[in-house]
Amino acid sequence: MDIGFIGLGSMGHAMAANLLRAGHRVSLWNRSPDKARDLVRDGARLAERACDVAPASGIVVTMLSDDAALRDVVQGEHGIGQHLGEGGIHVSMSTVSPQTAQELSALHAARGTHYVAAPVFGRPDAAAAAKLFVLCAGPQAARQAVLPALEAMGQRVFELGEDAAAANVLKLSGNFMLMAAIESLAEAMTLGERYGLPRERTVEVLTQSILPAPVMVNYGRQIAQHAYQPAGFKLSLGLKDADLVLGAARKVAMPMPLAQLVQGRLLSALAHQRGDMDWSAAAIGVSEDAGLPAKPATRA
Repeated sequence: MDIGFIGLGSMGHAMAANLLRAGHRVSLWNRSPDKARDLVRDGARLAERACDVAPASGIVVTMLSDDAALRDVVQGEHGIGQHLGEGGIHVSMSTVSPQTAQELSALHAARGTHYVAAPVFGRPDAAAAAKLFVLCAGPQAARQAVLPALEAMGQRVFELGEDAAAANVLKLSGNFMLMAAIESLAEAMTLGERYGLPRERTVEVLTQSILPAPVMVNYGRQIAQHAYQPAGFKLSLGLKDADLVLGAARKVAMPMPLAQLVQGRLLSALAHQRGDMDWSAAAIGVSEDAGLPAKPATRA
């Protein structure tokens, strides 16, 4: 398949590499073209403008940091919106608001093109191993057309119907639960620490008994070891997602008091210059609130 790919961050770069390994012909665009050098050596084509990756009536995948970046790539001066041919498909794999998904769906439909929302669960290591979980929503024919590309990047694709917003609502719900897990792990470990119980022991017992989920094991290990660098997912992006969760909740008058708590925790961490750390560094604030001395962040 001929596929355009826009956005070569820590996730997007690995995803584009997997498309190449699966035998697809990939055209790339990124604001920093240097990030594409190794992919070009592996056979990708580097475009000068975002619109130049759009094959006639083909597929363009975007993996961008936020709603504003996604809108600009679609509607900006050199955006794909005016260049994707009739019947073409835009696959947005970014974590954005459900309202943005609905707006872009309508925009593409008015131009005779299709919008598929396909955000993912997984960190850069999962992206590199093609082990992402993909949440897919949009017009059925378009979903089926892009399935081979999605399968090249992930271990499972979850079909969520015709409304593109559904994929982003579920993605935000999942990220909210991850934020809450980080907070609960940090509070449990800090309580134990105040009573002289080593953090590692708390995590070991909890994750080998009542909470054996990989999320609890992996984040528990990071928090116990203060291993917040390098960032698998930057704290600043976690705050962006917390804002999106609460924005989506306000649209439907849905109270989310726990989401408000973790948003405040992430905002405080950002104020303490921790935005480039892994979002599990929000746990540092729990220790600070408990009067424990700050410990230096270690590398994972």
